[in-house]
Amino acid sequence: MYPIIRVIKEVLKAKRMPPLHPLGSHVSHHRCWPQDIDQYLEMNNGRILTMLDLGRTGLAQRTGLLDALRKESWGLTMAGASIRYRKRIRPFVKFRIVSKAVGWSERFFYLEHTIWIGDQCAVQALFRAAVTDKNGIVNPARVFAAVGLDQPSPEKPAWVQAWIDADNTRPWPPEDDGTSQ
Repeated sequence: MYPIIRVIKEVLKAKRMPPLHPLGSHVSHHRCWPQDIDQYLEMNNGRILTMLDLGRTGLAQRTGLLDALRKESWGLTMAGASIRYRKRIRPFVKFRIVSKAVGWSERFFYLEHTIWIGDQCAVQALFRAAVTDKNGIVNPARVFAAVGLDQPSPEKPAWVQAWIDADNTRPWPPEDDGTSQ
């Protein structure tokens, strides 16, 4: 079940925080509850992705993106992800999520999320996201301008660009070898 109460809580908390530069880092604090765990008594990998939604929501609130989405009748969608899971998140453990934009292209913008338990990184994720309107994908430069940032994308870290380049070699749609039916 989607944690709608947590989403509302994060939006309300982020509204009380100071505005954030569009390239700034948003930090949110959470706890692993029993409804987050799987049969291995750790936070489920799917729930981790949902928790990253919470970090992204706080980031969008503080940078003004949520207001811009409403004003322009835009939507926000995820278009790809790469995740590294490195440390288990056990029940009742407190953790923090750090969320930030790391750059954009003509179609997509790229977000990094990390989950920290104390000083250890448990999860690192890179998301490719798009803002859409009735005509399709909105140019990220237009989106960033709507939140007060009128500049070219910062240079993306080498590992981000390598992921973008590798993902661009992936065929779409995937080839159907006949087993999908």
